[in-house]
Amino acid sequence: MPSHPNRYRLRRGLLAALVAASVALPLSGAAGPTAVPAPAPAVHAPLTSAAPEALAGRYGATRADIGAAERAAARHGDRKRATALHEMAGPTRRFLAFDGRDGGRSVEVFGDLSHAESIAVLVPGAGIGIDHYWRLRNGARALREELGGRSAVVAWLGYRTPVTVSPASLTSGRAIEAAPELVRFMAELKHLKPAARTTLLCHSYGSVVCARAAHRLRVTGIVLYGSPGTGYPNAAALHTTATVWAGRSSGDWIADVPHTELRLPFVDIGFGPDPVAPGFGAETFAAGSGGHSDYLKAGSVPLRNIARIVAGAAGSADPTGERHA
Repeated sequence: MPSHPNRYRLRRGLLAALVAASVALPLSGAAGPTAVPAPAPAVHAPLTSAAPEALAGRYGATRADIGAAERAAARHGDRKRATALHEMAGPTRRFLAFDGRDGGRSVEVFGDLSHAESIAVLVPGAGIGIDHYWRLRNGARALREELGGRSAVVAWLGYRTPVTVSPASLTSGRAIEAAPELVRFMAELKHLKPAARTTLLCHSYGSVVCARAAHRLRVTGIVLYGSPGTGYPNAAALHTTATVWAGRSSGDWIADVPHTELRLPFVDIGFGPDPVAPGFGAETFAAGSGGHSDYLKAGSVPLRNIARIVAGAAGSADPTGERHA
């Protein structure tokens, strides 16, 4: 039986979730953000090679897609979106895919994918879209710098992420939609780089997406961090041959989210057991004391440990005395 403080925290968190859902549900249909129009991206031939010239061709073609979306946003009068897209279309950026419609989808590469021997694919959580893409980009850049060597980091914004405080962020609906797209991309990446050591890094709601896709992915590791749960009872239920890792910072508010599922007539709320709990069965790593958005912050404990997992160097001791991956 849980202690009295734990029972209180569970009730408090569950009540907060229900209140959030009841408040956001009637507002979501009436006061959603104004959609910014964007043209459909050009149809590109499938990549069949990770050779530098092939990738350069794709990066250039996708840059043109981003430029077209920027011009559409400018005509619409959305300066914030146009500015974000202008930065994304910069000559040094490397996007494998982009679609500016419906909040935006993109796949950006950091590092030299052609020669990478280890690859990390970042799957973001709630609240990430074109207008806030810089958050995902900053983490990807910091991880690439930490990894160094023959590595690449791929920022996969391949789904319509839920708003952070919304009914969609409390259910698996968006993850169910996203999982097939993640499976498709990872298969393409495996075809391009069959010998590379590939690790999936899943932040917050992104861990729900990764869990839904796990049984169809050929990856070395799946790292869940800042996770509200996966929607599965334990790591074994993911039916993956990958090593499943989990970490949570002591300053992360996600710890107060109840790790349970509430079954209502038309929807299930919550994602079940805590991935860092011993009973879940994941390998755990020290994640420091930062907040929910600090896992890939430059110089942080979780960034260092996640990089070690990606590089296949897990198992050493942190200089502070913390045991970590």
